[in-house]
Amino acid sequence: MAAPTDTAATEVQNTTGITPDTLAETLRTSDTLKASHVDIQDISGGCGQSFAAMIVSDAFQGKSALQRHRLVNGILKDEIKAIHAWTPRCLTGEQWEKEQAKSQ
Repeated sequence: MAAPTDTAATEVQNTTGITPDTLAETLRTSDTLKASHVDIQDISGGCGQSFAAMIVSDAFQGKSALQRHRLVNGILKDEIKAIHAWTPRCLTGEQWEKEQAKSQ
């Protein structure tokens, strides 16, 4: 649940220790995921309650979007319980390379 004030939100972040860096590290070091790229953005205005993520892993190969999200959510089960919103975008290495080529 979201904190009712910015002060309360800061308290939540301080007590949970959840930051973009800690989320990214958990995903990068997961033996199940073996992510090749992880970018986590705090989209909550700095209160640490809402995050968006770009996660690239060949473990997503052949999986639906729902299966990919479930894989990531399982790895971040405890962290997700402590935050307000989590929006992952999960791509395979091939999909990521195609996106990068389009943006150049």
